[in-house]
Amino acid sequence: MVKLRSNFLGGSIYPIVFLLTSVLCRAEIQILDQVVAVVEDDVVLSTELRERLESIKDGVKARGLEQPPEDVLIRETLDALILESIQLQLGKRAGVRISDSMLDSAMQRIAASNQLSLAEFRVAITEQGGSYDMMRQQVLREMIIQRVQSGNVNRRIQITEQEITNFLETDDGQRLIQPEYRIIQGLLAISQDENKIEKKKKQDYADKLFNRISKGESFEKVISEADEYPFSGGDLGWRKLEDLPSIFVELAPTLDPGKTTKTMSPNGIHLVYMAESRGRKKIVTQTKASHILIKTSEVRTEDQAEKLLENIKSEVENDKEFSDLARQHSEDIGSASEGGSLGWIRSGQMVPEFENTMDSTRIGAISIPFKSQFGWHILKVDDRQEKDITDEMKRNKIAEFLHNRKYQEELDAWLQKIRDEAFVDIK
Repeated sequence: MVKLRSNFLGGSIYPIVFLLTSVLCRAEIQILDQVVAVVEDDVVLSTELRERLESIKDGVKARGLEQPPEDVLIRETLDALILESIQLQLGKRAGVRISDSMLDSAMQRIAASNQLSLAEFRVAITEQGGSYDMMRQQVLREMIIQRVQSGNVNRRIQITEQEITNFLETDDGQRLIQPEYRIIQGLLAISQDENKIEKKKKQDYADKLFNRISKGESFEKVISEADEYPFSGGDLGWRKLEDLPSIFVELAPTLDPGKTTKTMSPNGIHLVYMAESRGRKKIVTQTKASHILIKTSEVRTEDQAEKLLENIKSEVENDKEFSDLARQHSEDIGSASEGGSLGWIRSGQMVPEFENTMDSTRIGAISIPFKSQFGWHILKVDDRQEKDITDEMKRNKIAEFLHNRKYQEELDAWLQKIRDEAFVDIK
């Protein structure tokens, strides 16, 4: 029987350990509808409490830990259920919605984390005596709670530019922004006792594989299929320069992602592939662009929206100002008042349809009408430039680190606040 994991969010969002088994149907539990707590407009039932208690006990037992006193366990578990109820009600009042597609994606991630397809995952749950539908509902609750927590806690956290600067000046800050590399290597071992002929054969073989990789074949495929001589090594994972083996310290900063090089050491011949890197000098292409957005509706068809933009494009080509027409016609509230200007844009900031059109449009030109998830667009490319965003990336990384460090503290404070403010009647 496969033992499943449900930690799709990277960690429990509750004060009490929550395991997959909490959503399993437990035939041995007697169905009791006794109310154990009234929480605002909701209730906590004894069946909920008993199921959660059983799941926690199972988890403690599986970890080989000592079971806490029963009264402590009951009190803390009930408090966790009360907090869940409060947050779910907050989410309902705020109109938090999790779409079916988002929930389906979450279930697929859980299945993948257990190295199963979704269909296999459903079968495994059933074999454990559980209910896939019940688990799906519990995951939905977790997602709603996480959304509520994130929305309320993030706005309590403010990271100032001075905080970022101060942390950058510390040893921890400098270590945090050091470049990181993910290297995959294949080592063809050469013993010092081997004769020159054998060494030459190995060198020639390594050269042959290196040439195949250089011509575009997959590094991992070529190395894994090496049959004349075996290669050892593998993925070193993400490492800072100081954590890399000495042979790679000088090599790593010079090797671009997706590239392979060959080097020697006393151990043999190394084929070294730079899978990814982050935190290195980053130069990006920025495009200064403006656009006009026309949305479809019950009274405007796709064809009508496209035709309107074609007419607007013709007006611009007949010397009408793009900015004036954007103010007059664009339904993008954020940019219309600015004459359609979106400012400087770089890769990843816009939807693919917009970026693809923008990248293929020359400076000063206006695109043909194109459709995105937001409606129909035409865009004008005003300028392009190369920009070094290395310092910006470093500061963003520090800001993210400081934010995450403050998050749990602010989360605990917020949970205590909503618990204190809520009407709770424990029976």
